[in-house]
Amino acid sequence: MRIILLGAPGAGKGTQAQFLMNTYHIPQISTGDMLRAAIKAGTELGKKAKEVMDAGQLVSDDIMIGLVQERITQEDCSNGFLLDGFPRTIPQADAMQEAGIKIDYVLEFDVADDVIVERMAGRRVHPGSGRVYHVSYNPPKKDGKDDVTGEDLVVREDDKEATVRKRLKIYHEQTEPLVAYYSNLAEQGVVACHKIDGTQKVDDINHQLQEILG
Repeated sequence: MRIILLGAPGAGKGTQAQFLMNTYHIPQISTGDMLRAAIKAGTELGKKAKEVMDAGQLVSDDIMIGLVQERITQEDCSNGFLLDGFPRTIPQADAMQEAGIKIDYVLEFDVADDVIVERMAGRRVHPGSGRVYHVSYNPPKKDGKDDVTGEDLVVREDDKEATVRKRLKIYHEQTEPLVAYYSNLAEQGVVACHKIDGTQKVDDINHQLQEILG
């Protein structure tokens, strides 16, 4: 079960990623985590990425695709994996196709911009694990505390309105075209695409995902 999650920042992907990981026992592949791990391990790709980053440049799509290819061969990906935040652009999606990285499902979480701005202000994050809560939609059991560790939750700089609107603009310009890209591949039978109304209750989205994925 190889899944790509699409949707603007704040569309609920993080919450659903946790649900999918726990339900289907598949890891979430974060490009940031992969980069850090490869650099720490001193792999060939890690060394290349470090050189680029030390020079203050963006890591190329070639390196990122290489890291994804390396990562999905690991034992914990034997049941599949979850990609959230990658691919971000059409060239990255093309490169994944060319590298033969097969995807089974593309799940798009659809939420209007104004709803997202309102949502983000209520977000709280556990820095240690990346677990995401929301004061209204997905509150922690104890106000301001992580359910698992009991540690303090924080409001990220990213969740402030000006930052959110800037991120939404980038999403619409760079990443949203992937919806049409994968819909096109779905028509060819290469992948299954599903659009999910991200304004539903968390539990309702959970049930819908289980119906889609079986």
